[in-house]
Order: sequence, then structure tokens, then C-alpha cells
Amino acid sequence: VWSVAAPSSGVPPPWAATADAPGVAYLPEVSAASADALAARIAAVAGPGDRVLVSVHWGSNWGYDVPPEHVDFAHRLVDAGVDLVHGHSSHHPRPVEVYRDRLILYGCGDLVDDYEGIGGQEAYRPELRLLWLPTLDASTGALRRLRAAPVRTRRMRLERAEPGDARWLADLLGGFGPPFASGFDVDPDGLLALHPR
Repeated sequence: VWSVAAPSSGVPPPWAATADAPGVAYLPEVSAASADALAARIAAVAGPGDRVLVSVHWGSNWGYDVPPEHVDFAHRLVDAGVDLVHGHSSHHPRPVEVYRDRLILYGCGDLVDDYEGIGGQEAYRPELRLLWLPTLDASTGALRRLRAAPVRTRRMRLERAEPGDARWLADLLGGFGPPFASGFDVDPDGLLALHPR
């Protein structure tokens, strides 16, 4: 598991780890060069049977746009052998992509946080959250199944989302268009599932 943070998410350069001080693995820019440098660091220590997840704190808090440089960065990591790219910073879910049978979550949204009740962004339905449940092939890292549990936050607690809220999330995730995944449905057990079309 590798974790990096970019300034686009509000992480300032002074938070970067140095040879003499702890901090975050700071990614000065989200670019082809930074993806290649990170992939080289991973390749230097990852064994042939290892499954590799890269967690990236990037992007703005609100909005559904995924910048082209984020797509390119994620694709380059997958091309270099990363099995799952776990993006976060946004306070609501952003598009999902399956690229070369690998999962890319461009923005997972919040889970439990202290933003509940802050107004002005109601259109994004920030009270709705997803617990992502991917299943990867243990020997190859390929995505075999993607499900997500829709939940709602209320008073700093998570509770199961109502069926209409689950449907709203499935429609949202399935409606971004290429290259993002479509085919999200609500299964009989109430979980969202990706059934590619």
C-alpha cells in the first residue's frame, strides 16, 4: 500500500516528509513524470506476487470533473503494475473507471467526518456515503467484482441508506459517460454493484 498527497487537495508543501522529519509522501504535481517516478519507487520493492494499491489524496472537495492529468496519472500507474488506484479528497463520490481490468476510484467521498451540517453543497448529497467493496483476483490483481454499501451519515453515525438514496447513487455513478464505468445497479440485498454493459 502506497499513499501520496497532492497540493490540489489542499496539502501544502511544508507537510512533506523529509530525510530529517516525518510527514506525508508529498506529490508536488500530478503528472506523467510524477506517476513514472512513483511507479519506479514501487517497482524497486514490489515482489512478483504482490498486489499493489496506491492511495492518492488529490483534487478539489466538490465537483464531478476528473482532470485529464488524474486520468493519465492513474493509467500510467496501472500500466506500470498497480492493481488499484484509490483516490480521495472529494466530500462525495466521483467517477469510477475500470482500466485494463484494474479499479480506479477517482474520489471515494467521505465516510465519517466532521463536515456534517455544513451548507452550500446540498446538490452533491454529501450525507450519502459508500463503503467500497472491490474483489480482486489474488493472483493477477484484476478486478473481479465491485460492490459498494450505500450509507447515510446522521449525527456522526452511519446508517443504511434508504432504497431511493441507493438508487440515486447508482444513477450518479453510472451516468458520467466514457471512460468511466457505467452499469451500476442496486442489487436485491441493497448493495450497489457494477454490472458492466
